Amino acid sequence: MKTQVGIIGGGPSGLILSQLLHLQGIDSVILERKTTDYVLTRIRAGVLEQGLVDLLHEAQVFERMEKEGEIHDGFDIAYNGKTHHVNLKKLTGTGVMIYGQTEITRDLIDARKKSGGVILEEAEVFDIQGLETDNPVIHFAQDGEDHILECDFVAGCDGFHGASRKAIPKEIIKTYEKVYPFGWLGILSETPPVSHELIYTRDEKGFSLCSMRHKMLSRYYIQVPLTDKVEDWSDDRFWDALKSRLPQNVADKLITGPSIEKSIAPLRSFVCETMRYGRLFLAGDAAHIVPPTGAKGLNSAASDIHYLSRALIDFYKTGEEKGLSEYSSKALKRVWKAERFSWWMTSLLHNLPNSEGESGDFTGKMQEAELDYIFNSEAALKSLAENYVGLPY
Repeated sequence: MKTQVGIIGGGPSGLILSQLLHLQGIDSVILERKTTDYVLTRIRAGVLEQGLVDLLHEAQVFERMEKEGEIHDGFDIAYNGKTHHVNLKKLTGTGVMIYGQTEITRDLIDARKKSGGVILEEAEVFDIQGLETDNPVIHFAQDGEDHILECDFVAGCDGFHGASRKAIPKEIIKTYEKVYPFGWLGILSETPPVSHELIYTRDEKGFSLCSMRHKMLSRYYIQVPLTDKVEDWSDDRFWDALKSRLPQNVADKLITGPSIEKSIAPLRSFVCETMRYGRLFLAGDAAHIVPPTGAKGLNSAASDIHYLSRALIDFYKTGEEKGLSEYSSKALKRVWKAERFSWWMTSLLHNLPNSEGESGDFTGKMQEAELDYIFNSEAALKSLAENYVGLPY
């Protein structure tokens, strides 16, 4: 089997790239190790920066998002029993789109299938060869048989545990990582959201987040120890814990109901340098992970695809290789800014242990001072807002 761009991973990153290339007459094949049905069960974030919204318009996959998604012009941060509003529209001139990643994935899969795009399901990549040549080869297993995909370029969009990053020699790659000492317990419920905009809460009992997918589907999170297991948390225990962390006026409005999905996600910050090796280009979680606090995971992946798609289109249209050569450095420059913001938001809003040499909840006092500064400084508030809505590509 031959194609121009072999894409490993059938999540949003790989799908958007495939769609953008298709619209420019460039062939691609997507290798996804899971089934489409499985991919569409994965519950992920739904806060979209304008850059991602624009990219979906460019990919001609936007109609359902524009119909069912919701524009949020701000969000709240609650602490010390009070809520404080961040008016994104006023501070930056734009807001964010609320539309679930699962729905984006569904829309993209439909678009690729309608245009005859090739998505090979249950295709397990086990080797990638020839990356330093003009003809790399992807070896994968499907239906109990080994197969080969020959291509000009390989796009590694296969997540943190995928094969793509592992194909880069260890002496070339450098990684940076921070693992946080807590996780997020999240539930999805068919209940109206407690607020029409997101509420981030810092509380002595731990962080919480009230978010939504649409008017009758809510997503809630609370900070839990990494030792906790999902089965430790009944729905009633979760709702009680969430209510205890919210300001009373918010807790009084919370409508509870049975969870339809419940999971615990550990938090980490991770960056891989480089994002390019020969004809291999990493994108999204294959190259970087952020804690979800700043809503930058999917959005950072989208910026990677913005740079990569343009570089590949330039190459095939004009023979220009500058975009390919500069892809890693250009993508990483924005990635590190997203990492900084996500780390900062996480450090600001979660219960953190004191570092060595600290006592008397010094860390907590610093968090309170930082929050007080933010909401009493227009410059600080604007910095928060412009990072939240997304820095320019």
